[in-house]
Amino acid sequence: MAKTIAEINEKIKKGQAVVVTAEEIIEIVERKGMEQAAREVDVVTTATFGPMCSSGAYFNFGHTKPKIKSGGGKAYLNGIPAYTGWAAVDLYIGATAVADDDPRNKIHPGEFAYGGAHVIEELVAGKDVRLQVEAYGTDCYPRRHLDSWVNIKDLNEAVLFNTRNVYQNYNVAVNLSNKTIYTYLGTLKPNLGNANYCSAGQLSPLLNDPFLKTIGIGTRIWLGGGIGYIAWQGTQFNPHAPRLANGVPKRPAQTLAVIGDLKQMSPKWIKGVSFVGYGTTLNVGIGVPIPVLNEEMIKYTAVKDEDILAAVVDYSDAYPQGKPDVLGEVNYTQLRSGEIEVKGKKVPTSGISSYKSALVIANDLKEQIKKGNFLLTEKVADLPTGEDAPKFKPFNERPVKEEK
Repeated sequence: MAKTIAEINEKIKKGQAVVVTAEEIIEIVERKGMEQAAREVDVVTTATFGPMCSSGAYFNFGHTKPKIKSGGGKAYLNGIPAYTGWAAVDLYIGATAVADDDPRNKIHPGEFAYGGAHVIEELVAGKDVRLQVEAYGTDCYPRRHLDSWVNIKDLNEAVLFNTRNVYQNYNVAVNLSNKTIYTYLGTLKPNLGNANYCSAGQLSPLLNDPFLKTIGIGTRIWLGGGIGYIAWQGTQFNPHAPRLANGVPKRPAQTLAVIGDLKQMSPKWIKGVSFVGYGTTLNVGIGVPIPVLNEEMIKYTAVKDEDILAAVVDYSDAYPQGKPDVLGEVNYTQLRSGEIEVKGKKVPTSGISSYKSALVIANDLKEQIKKGNFLLTEKVADLPTGEDAPKFKPFNERPVKEEK
């Protein structure tokens, strides 16, 4: 009963495709069985919405009169430094970029309340953003200074390009020390005061296709409320993480690099946030359709929260020191219950990604497909998931000795 993406797309065009969310497929499989579900269902939609630090956007702001060369100079968007090491009027701004002397960051010493992520959100929202450029000037680009308001509708290109999104599982962070600590997984109270996690669990895209059978370079995705594509494997891509019998990794594993037109997106799904004591990051909404090509794909997409394990890690010592220590493993049913047990203690849990928002995305993608507004794509190349795939390595530090 194998299907092809082309056959599924024909059904989508005719309004005949059966599309369900990754939450709905669980009940369908329990009621009808794997084989019947595989016959009836054509697409399963998956999604996630949460902080993704390795995100950013690039722009072409157009040539001025006289012309200016931002490349090699300095540029700022709403006071946040943008990367200028490109051509004349191309810029890149990262979600975690901040300005040390920004008065918006003076809530606490070392605090960063506003950064590149907020600039990206404001552009998506259609707000004017201040662009400042300081250039060294050349014969062909003589202008040295630019201070102007810009708007996303005036930019030639505005592209979201994120080098590491949609982590396939992640740590559960706790704090064994006797003081509060501040991390990219949020504030962690002392002495196992809380546990934070970041995954949509049974809705999460790469947990519904753990070996990336249908996901690869060129896969069309729902990105920030618009259309995007998978461009490459994400950084820190690790297909060699230990897995359960169902194929789901028990540790942080594979990631995706994604790209899409920022002008199509919504500030509801591209949102700048700030973590106390850590810095800024970008909440990104992503939805990935999983074509049901065979019964094997139904098995993967029917994964439940209770079938997904995550590692509990101490972020006061083991994580910052790069130690492999794990305090235990818990499943996502336990995490979403609001309490887990660590070292014999009941610990309250909190998800810093939103399951509720992920479900909204999965349902929106489902409706887009059912209406024929979103067709599936064949991947043009696989991501490196085999035994010969590159190993994820820590930094190989080789201290430099200064010559006297």
